[in-house]
Amino acid sequence: MGRVVVGGALAQRPGYGGHAWALFNYLLGFRALGHEVLFLDRLAPEMAPSAAAKRRCVGWLAELMEAAGLEDSYSLFLGEGEVGLSRPAVLERVKDSMLLLNVMGFIDDEEVLAASPRNVFLDIDPGFGQMWKDLGLHDAFAGHDAFVTVGEKIGEPDCSIPTCGIEWVTSPHPIVLEEWPVASGGTRFTSVGSWRGPYDPVEYEGRRFGLRAHELRKLIQLPSLVEAELELALEIDPADAADREALEEHGWTLADPAAAAGDPNAYRRYIQGSRGELMVAKEMYVKARSGWFSERSIAYLASGKPVLAQDTGFTERYPSGEGLVAFDDLDGAREGIEGIRGDWERHSRAAREIAAEHFEAKKVLGRLLEEVTP
Repeated sequence: MGRVVVGGALAQRPGYGGHAWALFNYLLGFRALGHEVLFLDRLAPEMAPSAAAKRRCVGWLAELMEAAGLEDSYSLFLGEGEVGLSRPAVLERVKDSMLLLNVMGFIDDEEVLAASPRNVFLDIDPGFGQMWKDLGLHDAFAGHDAFVTVGEKIGEPDCSIPTCGIEWVTSPHPIVLEEWPVASGGTRFTSVGSWRGPYDPVEYEGRRFGLRAHELRKLIQLPSLVEAELELALEIDPADAADREALEEHGWTLADPAAAAGDPNAYRRYIQGSRGELMVAKEMYVKARSGWFSERSIAYLASGKPVLAQDTGFTERYPSGEGLVAFDDLDGAREGIEGIRGDWERHSRAAREIAAEHFEAKKVLGRLLEEVTP
């Protein structure tokens, strides 16, 4: 077995337990395959503009790595030095690795990229980067040798995401099942996310590809149409106060995202204390027919929690109807919730089976390594 280096943004997002799990599942999954792992991160001054912010970011990453048993297998580049492994040690390990899996191209250190025998771009936000590149706005893909995306329909006739002349390897997110055992109980359908997210909508070929907010607004009447309790741990900017009020007026329960997902353990408890997930995707993923499927939804499935998910085209890849139920509109969401409520035990069993069959980390990552290594 060899070494796999994973590069990504983790220190910059203290208090985001779900984001931490998204990266953990890659690191722990590669380790479960028998590979040594190394995690690389960077913290530029603008990412932590004060000394207090910097301490919080550094402390957050150190705590996460220790909790994952990776305290000797990470490095955070600070510009003036490193936390964790030193630069010479990092360069030596990178040079002796199989590849660098660079999440969204976040690691841009030229010396590190030059030392790596193979730089693999991992796209976890499909559509945005490809459209930016095709429009001549930004190229996140330069400097890489292979390209992986969780937008599993890219290149197909009904998918609006441009390939940009790149031969994309498609792969779902992995999950380490041992970290996500089946959990009983829960009364509410829940989810965790942001109302908007970090990007603006994209105008591409005469169409606008927007955000989760644009899809949630279409479902705002849903709580009044079902018997189930619907709760969102939703990060909403104060500028969107009118949307928050509208959600609450229509019967949505809004949980504090810091309490629900402020660290990896809280995030796992929140998911495993749910009845199931109502997954609303970004408009980009839906309108582009991207085939995207959330790593958060996979965690619900693994926990034996049925998922009602807005269809992005993923139904062409994964079974839908039991455990994982797709919907397209308000009526479909209503029917999906009532169907899951009517036979929850059957849906719960099917949810875990889907996670084990299609998203188990060793299967997913073993296949990914085969496809991106010569």
